[in-house]
Amino acid sequence: MEIRVLKYFLAVAREGSITGAANSLHLTQPTLTRQIQDLEKELGQKLLIRGKHKVSLTPEGMILRKRAEEIIQMVDKTEEEFKSISDVIAGDIYIGCGETDSMKYIAEVMKDIQSEYPAVKFHIHSGNAEDVIEKLDKGLLDFGILIQPIDLSKYDNLTLPEKDVWGVIMPSDSPLAGKDRIKLHDLLNVPLIASRQMSKKYSADSGFLDWFGEEFDNLNITATYNLVYNAAIMVRAGMGYAITLDKLINTSKSDGIVFRPLEPKLESGLDIVWKKYQVFSPAGKIFLEKLQKKFQ
Repeated sequence: MEIRVLKYFLAVAREGSITGAANSLHLTQPTLTRQIQDLEKELGQKLLIRGKHKVSLTPEGMILRKRAEEIIQMVDKTEEEFKSISDVIAGDIYIGCGETDSMKYIAEVMKDIQSEYPAVKFHIHSGNAEDVIEKLDKGLLDFGILIQPIDLSKYDNLTLPEKDVWGVIMPSDSPLAGKDRIKLHDLLNVPLIASRQMSKKYSADSGFLDWFGEEFDNLNITATYNLVYNAAIMVRAGMGYAITLDKLINTSKSDGIVFRPLEPKLESGLDIVWKKYQVFSPAGKIFLEKLQKKFQ
């Protein structure tokens, strides 16, 4: 498979049309059709379902689209890294993280680097731990910020200085808003909007199973979320109480919602991790050095 042909295939998938893709690529339609047909022969799979005016992807085509996007990303990243190997420190640094107030410490390091090396660019990928680890392992990210505990067998790490505090956001006029702390019995008979960290898959590690104990399976979880911004919208709409981390959403009086921490206190530490024996670009090396200086 040639990178050029994978880009052609992605253009067809994006446009949903051989004609549209050919126009965007400045190719003739017969030339593009022949390239896609040759790719199908090479893989031994039909990739496109050809309609009258549109094309769609077969299941095999959907698999190739995902893999091709990852390959093109990796190729682009590799080219950027080699372009950055010069007397001038330049290049791109890719960081994956969930929503956390501790990102402010990473942002401080990023700002220092850009003040000193303006040609260094940062790219932040927001996602859950599973998503960040997958992209980190595939080499699509240089660093990941993950909630403890973490299996560090494949990674080196630095621990961030603060822990995130779990609590509940709710409308400021709700019955629980008058409390300073939210206890387990307060949450048993109310609709809850839960972070994905509260799923059975993650709860044992993140401490939720211990905190909720035997009542975990009795919770009335009516919705789940990955991004707390969306959870806050559901709270404002009156859908329920969202369990989330502190300092991620504006909870001033004018915003109509408030945050109350859990009692007993539930905290999550965070690490910034990178693959062991990773070879960094010059920009990546400087970023790591500054992280180590700040956090060790």
